Amino acid sequence: MDSHLRSVVKGFSWRVLATLVTMVVVFLYSGELAIAALVGSTDAVVKIMLYWGHERIWQHIHWGRVLPGISSP
Repeated sequence: MDSHLRSVVKGFSWRVLATLVTMVVVFLYSGELAIAALVGSTDAVVKIMLYWGHERIWQHIHWGRVLPGISSP
């Protein structure tokens, strides 16, 4: 199991990589660095908020959750 810090660093590095990919695609399409930076940064902020909301919703769904100390067959 990963430590909390390792999970945060992995999540951050993934978000940076995904944002860079978005920026490169927008830059190749538009040829405008400013537009690529704006779309990339907007994409990152929106997706972080959506992920947070998604996780909060799933905290209320009990389907598929395995309780500690209880093993599945």
